[in-house]
Amino acid sequence: MKILLTHTPQARAQYYGERALAELRRMAEVRLHEGGEPLDPPSLIRAAAGMDLIIADRMTAGPAETFSSLPDLKAFLRVAVDVRNIDVAAASAAGVLVTRARPGFMAAVSELALGFMVDLSRGVSRAAADYRAGRAPEIRMGRQLAGSTAGLIGYGAIARHLAPILAAIGMSVVVSDPHATVDDPRFEQVGLDDLLRRSDYVICLAVATEETENLIGADALARMRPDAVFINLSRGNLVDETALALALREGRIAGAALDVGRAPDQMPSPEIARLESVVATPHIGGLTPEAIASQAFDTVRQVRAILDGEIPEGAVNADRWSRRPQP
Repeated sequence: MKILLTHTPQARAQYYGERALAELRRMAEVRLHEGGEPLDPPSLIRAAAGMDLIIADRMTAGPAETFSSLPDLKAFLRVAVDVRNIDVAAASAAGVLVTRARPGFMAAVSELALGFMVDLSRGVSRAAADYRAGRAPEIRMGRQLAGSTAGLIGYGAIARHLAPILAAIGMSVVVSDPHATVDDPRFEQVGLDDLLRRSDYVICLAVATEETENLIGADALARMRPDAVFINLSRGNLVDETALALALREGRIAGAALDVGRAPDQMPSPEIARLESVVATPHIGGLTPEAIASQAFDTVRQVRAILDGEIPEGAVNADRWSRRPQP
């Protein structure tokens, strides 16, 4: 079995790791991408010639031509949950399996959410920047998390991990998700408009789909209180950044914290990140050794299952897998 690992050397070190790579090499012949930039589709096709499996980082797309041009390819494994830049329909038509990793980053992203909430409430980044620049920081009244209300948009894996933490520190938690049922009595399930109206902290954790494109736009922002803050830890395309920037500049909401946006690799756009009322980080929510190992080793387990002739956990089109190898 031959495997292409698409990560650049830097991405391989940060988002895959030597332990998982060593496990892959025990099972198969592994080809590495040694270039400094992510593989574009023509480069991916050249690099994957003769490969049985592609293990792809989130920056490497899988367009239709990938599957029609690689007759030996049996599976395309994504080291992430998001498979939106993989043409699953084309893979299915070619008989190629597509898999995703489980969300092993719940603790990491939840902890960043807490950090964002404290920073926005107490001006940590602002004061630190002033001190570092030799300025006297403006002393402002902060907000206490205990006694405040957090509104979680989306009730997936991260929200289910985060909500009990927020409740444990004394926050009220309201949740809006039309596709999930909140059965924990500590949390209240409400409509989106009610959540926006009531929350001190609006935390976007919804899944990125066509339905949620620009979910947080001018209308949603207008429903937030002027002393409330917005936090996005999901995907940039859930937010109309122009509307968000305008709301921040006009003081219609108090601030925002963004780990994702519409810049490359889902990073916050520089134009909005430079606003004084914004705390922005470069898509690092899941960047901890524990979270990265969880997803990397998911692909190791998936490769092992494929070698054994089994359907791996995380398969998204198993019913169309006609290039399934024999054990």
